[in-house]
Amino acid sequence: MSQHQGLNRRVFLRNAGLTALAAGAAGTGVPLGAASEDQEFAPGPNGKFDFDTPYSRFGTHSVKYDQPNRVHGAGSVEVGMGIADIDFRAAPSITRALQERLRHEVWGYLDLPSTFGEGVIAWNKRRYNVDIKPEQMIITSGVHPGLIATLKAFSPVGSRVLLQTPTYNGFYSDLTASQTIAEESPLKFVNGRYEMDFDDFESRIGPDTYSFILCNPQNPTGNCWSEDDLMRIGEICLKRRVVLLADEIHCDFVMKGQKYTPFASLKDKRIVDNSITYKAASKSFGLAAHKTAWFYTTNPDMLKKIRVQHRADLNTLGIVANQAAYAGGEDWLNQLVEYIDGNHNFAVDFIGKNIPMVKAYKAQGTYLMWLDFTALAEKIDTKAMAEQHNRTRAANAPALKPEQMLERWLIKHAKVQLNQGASYGRGGENHMRMNIGTSRRTLEKALTNIANALKPAVLSSAID
Repeated sequence: MSQHQGLNRRVFLRNAGLTALAAGAAGTGVPLGAASEDQEFAPGPNGKFDFDTPYSRFGTHSVKYDQPNRVHGAGSVEVGMGIADIDFRAAPSITRALQERLRHEVWGYLDLPSTFGEGVIAWNKRRYNVDIKPEQMIITSGVHPGLIATLKAFSPVGSRVLLQTPTYNGFYSDLTASQTIAEESPLKFVNGRYEMDFDDFESRIGPDTYSFILCNPQNPTGNCWSEDDLMRIGEICLKRRVVLLADEIHCDFVMKGQKYTPFASLKDKRIVDNSITYKAASKSFGLAAHKTAWFYTTNPDMLKKIRVQHRADLNTLGIVANQAAYAGGEDWLNQLVEYIDGNHNFAVDFIGKNIPMVKAYKAQGTYLMWLDFTALAEKIDTKAMAEQHNRTRAANAPALKPEQMLERWLIKHAKVQLNQGASYGRGGENHMRMNIGTSRRTLEKALTNIANALKPAVLSSAID
């Protein structure tokens, strides 16, 4: 029987999560049960994995599910759709490898096996035709430590780092850690899709701008940048002596008809040599807590400078899990990407038919959706709500933005937690980010809750 934090999992599910989730489903017509843990997660007779049956994470100290209920009160959130990790049971190759390693009950220092790097290199060659030499790559304990080390190597304290916003909010913490300042270049929203504003981007490069963090595929908008996009932005950075840091952690999630272009695959060697790429299996295989990632560059001088600033404290189970993912999890991942594509289609269709106050567009990549809640924000007047809150807050309480009031409103009236848009920089106003890396039944539950909360009669009552 599996254990979590020293406590029986069935006790967790009974006392915290499964009961709450099932109760939340009552009245919606959406049955929500938990997958059985007593059987190994394996493909069925048709070779397909079951991603449809919800697998409860309540009671496991999950940031996505348990933290919102700790912050906002027990029972406040029935469905966590915020932080970017997935709710699916791990690929069987990962579970088996971890179980095998757990049988050896000594946990001393790890000598990183050469097969780990070989697996990463083979994965990128096979799936994306990118050649990485072992000496070009550094294994690290997460994308953030790699980015921070690079910023410290190339961006002096107090200098500016370019970001194309809205962008992954975690980059701002990397800038805080490196004592640098964000220089935001807003993306343009044209005909339902975000585009790079190259003129604005270049205009923001000053004498104190040394680095640019590219997100490809883009979080939160879901853009898979084209080769032309990447070449043009790369040319600007090369010309203006700005080092390009390419965060490509979401690269394995690309929707049907779309294409991910690795920055390192560009044909101009000078542009590629001016870049560093950061990747991990954490998003692809649900291994965020295992704290393992890697980065590489074709420029040995740049890599040498980064090494001086970098230290990785690797953990044994993280290495085991990541190696097993790349060695035996590809079929699981391929099926999951197809399932997520279906989730995108389902969500866009559901919102279009049932939640007219919200605008949704299908992302080209990632398992994230960037939702426009402008109509609802104006209806409930989140600006006035924020002003009222900030006037009456306790002296030691933080001031809140309108998007944070919108997040709280959805928790109170829909019991769904989404990530508020203001944290993603300029362009995040009146937006929310939703993680759809979950079972379709859970996704339907979340959307149904929001739709019910936004029905005219219910909404009028909530405003009054």
